[in-house]
Amino acid sequence: MYGIKGHGWFVSFHVFSKYVKVTFFKGTSLQPVPPGGSANEARWIDIHEEDLDEAQLLEWLRQAAEIPGWGKS
Repeated sequence: MYGIKGHGWFVSFHVFSKYVKVTFFKGTSLQPVPPGGSANEARWIDIHEEDLDEAQLLEWLRQAAEIPGWGKS
């Protein structure tokens, strides 16, 4: 899980043998909304080496870091 002190957690990574699942805790606030999920506000994307859209992933990370994250006190 990654976050910013005083701003909360905004993303987590789950590593599997064939892909990495990147979950944005406030994913419904991102544009475009990541395709995976329907759990509250969370949305995710499964990244396989051959289909990585690096520019889109970086944009989602930039957006997510600007939104107050999960666990913000």
